Amino acid sequence: MSKKDKELVIVEAKNLSKIFEKKTKLPGLKGFFSPMKEEFKAVDDISFKVNKGERIAFVGPNGAGKSTTIKMLTGILHPTTGSIKVAGLDPIKQRKQVAYKIGCLFGQKSGLWMHLSAFDTYKLFGAIYDLDEDTTLKRINHLIELFDIEDLVHTPVRRLSLGQRMICEIVGVLIHEPEIIFLDEPTIGLDIVVKEKVRNLIKDINEKSNVTVFLTSHDVSDIEKLCDRVIIIDKGKIVIDEKIDVLKEKYLKKKIVTIKKEETISLEDIIYDIYTRK
Repeated sequence: MSKKDKELVIVEAKNLSKIFEKKTKLPGLKGFFSPMKEEFKAVDDISFKVNKGERIAFVGPNGAGKSTTIKMLTGILHPTTGSIKVAGLDPIKQRKQVAYKIGCLFGQKSGLWMHLSAFDTYKLFGAIYDLDEDTTLKRINHLIELFDIEDLVHTPVRRLSLGQRMICEIVGVLIHEPEIIFLDEPTIGLDIVVKEKVRNLIKDINEKSNVTVFLTSHDVSDIEKLCDRVIIIDKGKIVIDEKIDVLKEKYLKKKIVTIKKEETISLEDIIYDIYTRK
């Protein structure tokens, strides 16, 4: 990645807030017909920048405001206050144009058609993103070779295992060559071997194509192995924004390792073993 690319801001959020209205029903008929309205601030005046080619982990507990923030960055939700720029565009006023610049993968929701093969779905994606047939096929074949999924793409998606489907999902996100991909729990439910493969694929596509990665995950290994920087959000506010190496140095001071043996070993046995070896 060149110095110029590193300095290019691809995502910028300024004083971003999102307030939802909650209705609370009071007891009795009055409460049924006239529920109380309360405001809930899901995202509370946050600001951050993401440079082109970065791999960012955007993490926090359930209900912290992660999904709400991503939905605002992708144009699904409108912020109550604040401004957003994604690839130089406003996702609220220019949502269609932003869609051509981004890719989204949600671990719990499939973007592929279950009754079609992944290959057929990829061709549909090409048409949706206004790619001509030759460009679409060239791009599909390049990704199939890159991800080594020739034996998967012609099978109906419903017949693929979760791990196989997730790898095909990643390819689908990349068909239109997005500048940034938003990944929400991309390894959820996968076994340890497939998780490692998915992580390596995401890292490879970042390094080879300079695609920015914006990741949310509850899996610490995803964060540690994939990301360069961590933004931690809690109760709608950013509490930490650090490089992952700095975060480790500041907060990982010691480790406690517990070893459990099948047999109980007494201190006397250990001392006796030491002396007999002498």
